[in-house]
Amino acid sequence: MQDKIIDALRRNAVEEALLQAREWAHLQPEDPRAHRWLAVASQQRGDHADAMRSIDRAIALAPQDDELLLVRASLQIAARQMEEAGETLSLASGLNPNQLGAYLMQAQLAFGRGDTSEARRLSQLAARVSPGHPQLAVVDGLVALQQGEVDEALRRVSAGLQHAPDDVQLRYVLGLAYMRKQHWAFAEQAFRGVLEKIPAAANLRTLVSDLVNRQGRPAEAADELAVLLADPATTTPAIQRAAGLLRTLAGQPDQALPLLRNALAAMPADPPTLQAIVGAWRELGMAEDARASLDAALATTADAPDLWRARLVFAEDAGAVQAVLQRWMQAVPDSILPWEILLSQQQEAGDQASADATAARLLERAPAHAPARLQVLQTLMAQNPGAAIAQLEAWLLLARDPGERRFLLGMLGLSHDQEGHSGKAVEAWEKMQQELGPLRAPLPPLSAPRLEWPAMAARPDTAPSVAFLWGAPGSGVERLAAVMEALGDPFRADRFGPSPPQDGFQSYALIDDLMSGRVSGEQVAARWRAALPSRGLAGQDVFDWLPWWDNALLVALRPHLREAMLIIAVRDPRDMLLDWLAFGSASPFAFPSPQVAAEWLASSLNQAAALFEYQWFPNRVLHTDAIGNDPQAAAALVGEALEAQLPAPASVGPGHFPAGHWRHYAKALEGPFALLAPVAQRLGYPDH
Repeated sequence: MQDKIIDALRRNAVEEALLQAREWAHLQPEDPRAHRWLAVASQQRGDHADAMRSIDRAIALAPQDDELLLVRASLQIAARQMEEAGETLSLASGLNPNQLGAYLMQAQLAFGRGDTSEARRLSQLAARVSPGHPQLAVVDGLVALQQGEVDEALRRVSAGLQHAPDDVQLRYVLGLAYMRKQHWAFAEQAFRGVLEKIPAAANLRTLVSDLVNRQGRPAEAADELAVLLADPATTTPAIQRAAGLLRTLAGQPDQALPLLRNALAAMPADPPTLQAIVGAWRELGMAEDARASLDAALATTADAPDLWRARLVFAEDAGAVQAVLQRWMQAVPDSILPWEILLSQQQEAGDQASADATAARLLERAPAHAPARLQVLQTLMAQNPGAAIAQLEAWLLLARDPGERRFLLGMLGLSHDQEGHSGKAVEAWEKMQQELGPLRAPLPPLSAPRLEWPAMAARPDTAPSVAFLWGAPGSGVERLAAVMEALGDPFRADRFGPSPPQDGFQSYALIDDLMSGRVSGEQVAARWRAALPSRGLAGQDVFDWLPWWDNALLVALRPHLREAMLIIAVRDPRDMLLDWLAFGSASPFAFPSPQVAAEWLASSLNQAAALFEYQWFPNRVLHTDAIGNDPQAAAALVGEALEAQLPAPASVGPGHFPAGHWRHYAKALEGPFALLAPVAQRLGYPDH
């Protein structure tokens, strides 16, 4: 009877297996095996309650049978009753200290709840029972992956597969390990081996599809989902969205559209679906279909901002845009988003009166709304600058949010600047910088002046192209970076993001370590090179934007990175200090006070001046004074340094003060400017 049940389950003939098991349990009600297989068949049918009743009956008949406890635990795991499963497995281990399966299942449960240490302990206990068992490699491989030891995980799983080449769990962990190493093709093959054994694993099929797509084959990736799309049980909106997105990537909008339309009907507020379907509609020229579909979605989901934005894309003209915005305002009266869009459009059209009215309506709903306040201030500054300043001071009296206060202080400084009140402008900006101070990094330390450096190595003939970009606060270096960032690889600005590379260049301690000899220049260069793959660089070339510079880095660069070039952004140091005070800097450094900031800036620029005066390292000095916020000028300047013609980006950032604006602050910042005068002259700028 047992063999007949197993055969039926293998053929997925669940009802047949269930009838066989029930007959067995009826004919031999005291046989625990009958109730065990009735539990398994019931579980396969999806009847968890009946499965638990049957296995509990089997355990009552044979309470010393630890195998029955394993079956019970597996049923609990399938029902996601993890805590209860752990208790059952502990009982199994207690009944039979050599119960390998109990230890392995407990270990996998421990791993599932994030207890890596307990998983390792249980795996070690299991190893005493059966040292070479392939299932040990599953747990050990998962533990190694959790600890970031990908190569160790591959070693253990590969060894396990030599003994059990068809084990699906081992193949699954192998796929995970290859994914960690971003070996997409190997991961795909590993998971395909699992799919051959478990063809109904829908989640695994979507994973294989994703891996195919990562290899640049989106059409094939979409084909992988055809099996799921053909089955009503697995044709979920998420699967339709995934297939639609892949068809879009493959340049097949006609095939993508019906999939995305179905996904949109089920998930009308889903941003990826909206983005893809809007692209498909536009490419196919189906604006009328887009309007009808989006209006239908808005009829049931009016509170989805992305839906309204998508609907605006297909508005026929300015009047239609106004009509959609009016519908939005009526449907979601508490939302300020349609008012913000209306304000932006009125500003772009130069309709100041309408923009002023919209700004007033916005401020009624959100009294601290920054764009609306800016509109009010611009109008006041044009008509009555004194009234603009009075308005800012009134807003400051009521401001409680720190971010709001900093914004208002910055605007107050700019308003005083336009009025020619330089002293009051400096006072407002100093308050702003004092409040920003705790949120900023301290100024980098600077090494003592030095004239002798390690010998310069010969440039390797086949070395990759390496460039470092740096500019002190206020230099406008971010405008040069915008040119390179628009081009993409090999430029990297990740040192300014949330996950900077861990290669030592982020740490201020590196300066003292190099100068004292605690760290060698060779080690620094090696760490920098070792971190490049993790930064996603397609080739060996790299253009690295540094947040700070110190000539101490020459200890590493001169003998060990001779192929590199340093590009330095500079402008009149007094303009740099003023820009830093009023607008902050790309490098998130604190501005302690004008005097302290000027002292640090003078020392930093003197280091740079010595480097290019003595030509201690290959360099290009880019004077950014004339760039302003002109993308063409920025692209031309960077192109000249790189001896290449570069396209201009869409923007290099907002406008700041023009070159020479520091002269309006000659009295208000007299002391700090006196500190900067010598280095300004050294860099070629006039005294006055």
